[in-house]
Amino acid sequence: MKVPPNIHGYKTNCENVPIFYLPEYQPQQPGLEYLMKQRPVSEAPSSQGCGKLSGKVAVITGGDSGIGRAVAYAFAKEDADIVVVYYNEHVDAEETKARIEQLGKRCLTIAGDIGNEEFSSHIVEQVVRAFGRIDILVNNAAVQFYQTSIEEISRSQLELTFRTNLFGMFYLTKAALPYMKCGSSIINTSSVLGTTGLNVLIDYSATKGAINAFTRALATSLIDRGIRVNAVAPGSTWTPLVPASFPPEEYASTGYSAPIRRAAQPFEIAGAYVYLASNDASYVVGEIINVNGGEHFV
Repeated sequence: MKVPPNIHGYKTNCENVPIFYLPEYQPQQPGLEYLMKQRPVSEAPSSQGCGKLSGKVAVITGGDSGIGRAVAYAFAKEDADIVVVYYNEHVDAEETKARIEQLGKRCLTIAGDIGNEEFSSHIVEQVVRAFGRIDILVNNAAVQFYQTSIEEISRSQLELTFRTNLFGMFYLTKAALPYMKCGSSIINTSSVLGTTGLNVLIDYSATKGAINAFTRALATSLIDRGIRVNAVAPGSTWTPLVPASFPPEEYASTGYSAPIRRAAQPFEIAGAYVYLASNDASYVVGEIINVNGGEHFV
């Protein structure tokens, strides 16, 4: 959908978040938030925690920016210490760490390729050395590549997408489990596309469908150990991954076809992760929570 000529990318709605976005493009994955012209909103303006995650340690992949950053901030406000795992977005990671420490919580940053199984072992070693425990694991890191047909998807792209989005989730979960106890929580980031699919993100959609199945299978596998496994499935969300993936003319009106008529800001997704990580969700197992502005209805 093209941006209406009288909008010019600046219109906001009653929540005072953008409906349309200025053209910009980043030639690398997964994108750099500090370079974006319109920065994602990572914190709700008046959000305050109430200690729902007090004493817990949360590991968040892709935690430097986008949804991962918003989840990190929300968890810190609920009194959790945070481990931010990221690829190579060092400026974004340092900004996230600084804010978490400003909120009074400890933050460890670890850079590397989540698709490498050995890196998952390194993450866990670093976390255990620093904090001695893992209470919450958020498998959030992902890449996506815009391609107009399956013929354009190379073997290397397909393998990279699955290695990052799905294999990395599998590797880190497996490495972390020995250090997770009864009451721990694993939260995977799925997508509305795991159900609906999208013709220009065929391989990405396939990984998200696989994540839904992985979540439900793992949940039944770990329930006897008292470890809850669930997923959050966002719809269109304004993160660095968007300008790093889509041509500007395609994402300028991202989310506008949904009933809510806009994309989400990351802080609007983060609350679902807080819920699933906390004791409020003690009876929630193997669920995929949709936070997508009604996108799955269209």
